[in-house]
Amino acid sequence: MSEPKAKARKTMEVVHGVHHWTIADERIGGMRSEAYAVVDDDGAVTLIDPLPIDEQSLRRLGSIVGIVLTAGNHQRSAWHFRKSLGVPVWAPEGAQGLEESPDYQYVSGDTLPGGLSTFQTPGPTEAMFTLWLQLHPHAVVFISDLLTHDGNGTPRFVPSEYQDEPARTRLSVRRILDHLPVDTVCFAHGKPIVKDGATALRRALERDTEAPSAPAP
Repeated sequence: MSEPKAKARKTMEVVHGVHHWTIADERIGGMRSEAYAVVDDDGAVTLIDPLPIDEQSLRRLGSIVGIVLTAGNHQRSAWHFRKSLGVPVWAPEGAQGLEESPDYQYVSGDTLPGGLSTFQTPGPTEAMFTLWLQLHPHAVVFISDLLTHDGNGTPRFVPSEYQDEPARTRLSVRRILDHLPVDTVCFAHGKPIVKDGATALRRALERDTEAPSAPAP
């Protein structure tokens, strides 16, 4: 999917050390899309699934050291920023549809720039990853396309026709709850949930009205 035409002007802080920016994404009917920047204690900045934005806004956060993609369909402005900022791109091993080759590939269990830990969460596509970050007192998860959030209630699953394996998407959310501490949830589409994110994920599963049968073990 090509780079969006809309462009953000500034970033907003989610919690200390995590910033995001948002656009109305014309590629998906004007739906809200999010991108993130993680700033470590030394001022090094790692971009996650970057969308178009005024580069000075990013540079004000610190020294940009890398770009991480959670899935192949989130390449967005990665290649533009790789060239203009002179930083490498990390992408999941097996990511599909990339327009350029990443500098590095990662698998589940790797640690990436910014202290990001990788956790494979298939369903929307096979090579889709959740990124986890401990920023005391916040445990932050970046959950890519597993769920969306309109900012006014319970996160929702993307309609099944837009997922490769909807049942695995639900299983991936359950695995996050089983294996990762969750305080803050950052969505690829929708307003982040800053506090008590685990409860929001459980509520999404409980209120899911489109859940298909679970796959056989």
